[in-house]
Amino acid sequence: MTAPTTATDRLHFTGDDEADRLIATDPLALLIGFALDQQVSVQKAFTGPAELRRRIGHLDAARIAAMPPAELDRVFRERPALHRFPGSMAERVQSLAAAIVERYDGDASRIWREARDGADLEARLLALPSIGEMKARSIMAILAKRFGVQLPGLAERVPSHPTLGDVDSPEALARYQEGKRAYKAAHRAEGTRA
Repeated sequence: MTAPTTATDRLHFTGDDEADRLIATDPLALLIGFALDQQVSVQKAFTGPAELRRRIGHLDAARIAAMPPAELDRVFRERPALHRFPGSMAERVQSLAAAIVERYDGDASRIWREARDGADLEARLLALPSIGEMKARSIMAILAKRFGVQLPGLAERVPSHPTLGDVDSPEALARYQEGKRAYKAAHRAEGTRA
């Protein structure tokens, strides 16, 4: 298996250089961004980890997991709120951090560094709180396409449709978001959920 390289020094998800660098260089930040990526824009979700780090002074899984829940809730609600649902997202981030501490000694990169193959990586991601099938596949696409992670069977698990793994510039993010809006609109017109 190949670990993520530093060839990608930023992910172009936010338009904020600090936030884009953080999610590319800190595996926990990337996963927190995905936990927050629900009912807010990609930009809002993935600037969340940098803002959380500014507010609490770190992004250490063990320390986040050990925070009094009321304190983390307060941090999320501080204006501007880290998410449109700050209370539930504070709980999700704390649960995610606790799972990473429990299963990976607080080192989120072990999720993919120690995966045997694509199926194992997907199972590890799906076992994390707040990471469902679509998010797991998008994370795998980012790992494969942006960080060069190579695992047997990973390529077969990376979606063929556009994901955040295909975003390599601000323009690509705009195209991805437009495609996502069109996809959701088509499903709404058909009366189905996207």
